[in-house]
Amino acid sequence: MLSQHFANTKKHELIGNFKNAGAQWSSSPEQVNDHDFRSLASGKGIPYGIYDPQANRGVVFVGVSHDTSTCAVSSIRSWWCWEGRHHYAHANKLLILADAGGSNSVTNGVWKEQLQSRLCDPLGLSVTVCHYPTGTSKWNPIEHRLFSQISKNWAGEPLRTYETMLNFIRTTTTKTGLRVKAYLDRRDYPKGLKVSEDCLSSHHLSRPSAPLELHLGSQNVKLFLVQYNT
Repeated sequence: MLSQHFANTKKHELIGNFKNAGAQWSSSPEQVNDHDFRSLASGKGIPYGIYDPQANRGVVFVGVSHDTSTCAVSSIRSWWCWEGRHHYAHANKLLILADAGGSNSVTNGVWKEQLQSRLCDPLGLSVTVCHYPTGTSKWNPIEHRLFSQISKNWAGEPLRTYETMLNFIRTTTTKTGLRVKAYLDRRDYPKGLKVSEDCLSSHHLSRPSAPLELHLGSQNVKLFLVQYNT
């Protein structure tokens, strides 16, 4: 059985008394800082989301460290252990659609190594990743079905604490029944990790002979596939 999901990182947010884009009806204006200097922030929120189109459910892990491949795979693993395997108990294959850059970059060796060592091998999953080509990420359903709805929910509201940020994510809903869970991930994910070619060559990676073609907007786009096997 195959389970299909979308994954990506949302825009990083400074935690503190800062202006947030948008507007809210209020009898008095919110007093916020006139500059969004990083030195004035109490922290930084890095939302990594997983969207389940079959159930119209989203899960967002808010990191406080760095947006790395280790953080991305850790979020996907946590989602599978806490949510995915209970909803898709008979699934032994996972399809992830993600952008071609950032923490889940198509060329990132750490992303590939972490998927193999933290998802496939210990959990017995065969994982296929479809990467959207550069410039087409706006057609990733997670952007308009999950992330844009979260942005609407906290529009004009300063994210003064992590708990405030999590509450806005958790209370995001739509008329079509979207429900979202949010967790704070306080683990440290150091930058600059590297994986050797010898390590990657020992993994069970394969590429399908033909890319997946998807109709996006007014054009057909080819998605790059990489499969990770147990």
